[in-house]
Amino acid sequence: MSVVSSVLIPYASYLRVYEPLAAFREPERGHWTRYAQRSELPTAQDELRRSLADLVPTPPVPVPVHESGDAFVALVDGVVCVCPWRTRMRGWLAMSELGGLFPATVLDAVLPPVVRGQAAADHERWAERNPDARPWIRTTVWHVPVRWFVLFDDAEREYLTAGTVGDRLLRYRTPMVQARRRLARALRTLRETVDEGPLAEGLVEVGRWLEEFHPRAMVELDYGGLVHALSAEQLAADRSAADVAEGIAALRSGDSDAAGVAYGRLADRWRAVRDLQSSN
Repeated sequence: MSVVSSVLIPYASYLRVYEPLAAFREPERGHWTRYAQRSELPTAQDELRRSLADLVPTPPVPVPVHESGDAFVALVDGVVCVCPWRTRMRGWLAMSELGGLFPATVLDAVLPPVVRGQAAADHERWAERNPDARPWIRTTVWHVPVRWFVLFDDAEREYLTAGTVGDRLLRYRTPMVQARRRLARALRTLRETVDEGPLAEGLVEVGRWLEEFHPRAMVELDYGGLVHALSAEQLAADRSAADVAEGIAALRSGDSDAAGVAYGRLADRWRAVRDLQSSN
């Protein structure tokens, strides 16, 4: 199945965790074991298509009535690992962030207050029964957070293209142990060289999230729909993880000027992407 379709792909990026089957308790482990053996598995485009389909009815369905039983599957060093979609949970989390993304009038037109209120009430009841639940997938729109790049090395970068926009892919993958080690080292450097700020706070928050997963898990950063907002040349030249690593290394060695240059390249690149959000 071609990735290109009539579905509008949101300009979103994703941070995913794939856990080995051993991380899950029965009966969920059995479900994922059987699931991973399917001859055909859904893609990220399939997940997106299903989510957008729920927004078509009147009134729209912002959060699925039932939790998804699907997942992304990857083979990591011969071990089957899965990343559950948990679409319903992520829908609730996204709903809580909408107020900061859209003006009230626009938000009310897209998702009426009564719809949002019912979804919030459903989430509150569910959260009381599932206090330890956490998503395997985190999403942002129109950019990739700097704190996500800290987890990866430039050598782990994968840029694939078959010559068409729909066939582009830019992602990083790394073992969980490496992601945690890089995060801890970067956080230590920031605390020793600069005042506490948004980046350090963001790293602490991401670190707490990563601690919830199996040590043999894999962490993936996927540019997702952002590959459709950038040209092939821009994607090929994008070395954001290398820029972040260079900046952290410069801070560690006491070279604040070099750190500023590396951060400047990163900031300029992603500012240009975010500016597209408000362009016609």
